[in-house]
This record gives sequence, C-alpha cells and structure tokens, in this order.
Amino acid sequence: MRPSLEIKPFVGKLDASIRPPGSKSITNRALLCAALAEGQSRLSGALDSDDCRVMIDSLKETGIAFNQTEIGGEILVDGSGGQLHSNTAGVTEMFVGNSGTTMRFLTAACAMGGGNFRLSGVERMHQRPIRDLVNALKQIGTTIGTENHDDCPPVQIKGGRSGGGVLRVRGDISSQYLSGLMMAAPLASGKIEIQVEGNLISRPYVSMTQAVMKSFGVDCSANVTFDRFVVEAGQTYKACDYSIEPDASAASYFWGAAAICGGTVKVLGLNQNSLQGDIGFAKCLADMGCKLKLEDDGISITGPATTSLELDMSDISDTVQTLAAVALFVPGSTSVRGVAHNRVKETDRIGNLAIELRKLGATVDELEDGLVIHPGLIRGAEIKTYDDHRMAMSLSLVGLKQPGIIILDPDCCSKTYPDFFLDLESIRPK
Repeated sequence: MRPSLEIKPFVGKLDASIRPPGSKSITNRALLCAALAEGQSRLSGALDSDDCRVMIDSLKETGIAFNQTEIGGEILVDGSGGQLHSNTAGVTEMFVGNSGTTMRFLTAACAMGGGNFRLSGVERMHQRPIRDLVNALKQIGTTIGTENHDDCPPVQIKGGRSGGGVLRVRGDISSQYLSGLMMAAPLASGKIEIQVEGNLISRPYVSMTQAVMKSFGVDCSANVTFDRFVVEAGQTYKACDYSIEPDASAASYFWGAAAICGGTVKVLGLNQNSLQGDIGFAKCLADMGCKLKLEDDGISITGPATTSLELDMSDISDTVQTLAAVALFVPGSTSVRGVAHNRVKETDRIGNLAIELRKLGATVDELEDGLVIHPGLIRGAEIKTYDDHRMAMSLSLVGLKQPGIIILDPDCCSKTYPDFFLDLESIRPK
C-alpha cells in the first residue's frame, strides 16, 4: 500500500473519453437479486472492488456459488431459489468491511429469510448507524439486535422466516435501509408493505432498486409520493443475463477534471436514461458554466466552470466532494445543503471535508446539513483521506491544476475504484 501519491498538474486542455468501471450500487443490488433467484444469472460489466468482493464473500457463506472471469467483469451466480442458508451448526459469520450497501442489504435479507447470522465490519462500520433498519425489521417479527450500545453493528439475527406485514422506516437517514427492505421482501411468506416516514433522501437510488428487482422478475410498486412500497406475496426472483452500466459517481471525477482544467471529457456508457441519479452531477456543472452534451453513447462536459451555485444535493450526495473540488476554482461562494446524512458515511463527509478544503486555502462554513465554500488562494497540501475513497478521488482533482497536492493513503480507492489513478492519468493532455 502506497503511503502517499503526489498529483502532477495537467498542462493544456482536456480532450479525452473514458469508460469507468461498473456501478457499485447496481453491482451489489444485482449480486443480491441473482443470489436469491431461481437458476443461474450472468452479470456483465460488474465492478471488481472491495465493496463488491465483501458482498460476494458474504453470500458465499450462505452457500451461493460464484464463477468470475477476468473478461468484461462477468460473474455467473447460481441462485438459491429464494433462501440464504445459515450454518446449521451455529451462527454464520459475515464480514462486510466498510461496505454500507453490503451491511444494510444483507441485514434485511438475512432477517426476513430466517436463520442465524452475525454481520460485522471494520471499526468505522461499527460506528455507522443501523438502528432504524433494525427497528423496522422487528416490526414484522424478526429476531434481530445490535451488539453496540448505540445501535451500530455488529448485527445479530436469529429466527425463522418472516410472515410479512407492514413496517415503517425513516427515509432521512439512508435510502439503503429502504432498498434493503425492498429487495428482501420476496423472502417473506406474505405481502410486505413498507411505509416511509419523513423525507426520503437519495430517491434515485430507490428507483434504481425497483428497476434491478424488476429485471430479476419481482415487482415492487410505489405510490406517487414514494412513501409507500408494496411487494406482493408469492413473487420470486428469476435468473437473467444482466448488464451493469458504468458508475456515475466515478464519472463525476472525470467531468470534474474538465470543469477544473478546461477542455472536454466524455464518459462512455452513460446517457440520460441511466438508472443512476448521479448523472445529475453533470447538470450541476452545466449550471456552473460548463457545456453539457448528452449523447446515446456517453455524456460530455466541456469546461471550465465559471459560476458558483447554491445547491440541494440530497439526491446526489456522493458527488458533494467532487463539487467541492470544482468550487475551489470558481469565483464566489458555493453552498451545498441537504446532505446531513453525509456525516455518517465512510467518514464525516461534511466536517472532515471542511478540514481538508481549509488546508487548500478555502474558507469553509460548516452547516448541520452541508457547507459553504468560499474559495481563496489555492495552495499545495497533504490531503488526509480518512480511509474514504471519495475523499481521495475528489480532492486529487485539485492537483490537476495546483502543484503540491499529495494524497495520503491513495489506495483507499480500492473500495470502489482500484484503478482510479491509472484512469485519471490516461486522460492527461498529450
């Protein structure tokens, strides 16, 4: 593992195209649906990263068989026909690292499907809340609890298959709670109705969950206001061939590079019909003065960005750090709101982001649900990444323009994008 990496500035305007690896969010949803399906599924374009490996390794503990190839991110998944089997001799242990999707999706699936399981992770995972998901699952009779006094993992699950029912879950902490419950619902023997309390954040990720479930043969209906979801009894996932599109959160870094350096970067494999809400980041850059071009085979951004904004980023919160990097290079103050839940991700993506932006010369007002960035004279700095892949990737963009930017622990990017720095170098102006 490299202790640090100095980013060498780009000279000249960009003129490049790139296809990022498969979406982590879609890959982990598809892995779970395929594991629960009847028959063998073929996933193409799947992401190979730490977050997806812990999902696969955890599912293997329940008897699911996987066959991976080096070509095109293809994975063959032999589904269980609707059941995750625990160890008959005791408790099945699952280690999920710092993968929030794996922890939350498998907590719901293991609890609704029955069996004895224990899900744990790294120290940071044991500081990330799961209380509201646990409480929701208790409402339909599952036996589940946390070992941590403040209702964070490890999670212990014991008991039989859920019979269905009505459950309520908060929507303002993490949309992954809702997505996990939705995907687990077919494991119950009866109808599952999920009622969302409060404002639902990251709504595009919930729409993504619906779409992936539909591809595997399960319908999860929702009302117009997206606060009531129903999965009727008797539905089962069916194996299919499923293609995973490139990761839109990863695309944000390359669009951000164009916004900072000037010139054009086209991200291949994404278009306006993408399942991922994070393509909305490209629209944010257009509002900051960049040129946006939508085509069937990709989305292009031509920079530089020239205008500051006031933004609610509750639906695209994974791109806040990328926007912050761009904001350092535009006149005026940029305000980001609606992302209080960013404080409980891989790191505090409000407080710790503010610390690093101040190192770079900005004045930052930290808000409960966001921050206001007042750019100043940018200077070189060592950037602490807090074992957060997005901190490393986003703030490396500053080094494309400003000398002296050193990223500490750059290999934390292996969580979702192991080859990020190689791909970033590949778009360097010739």
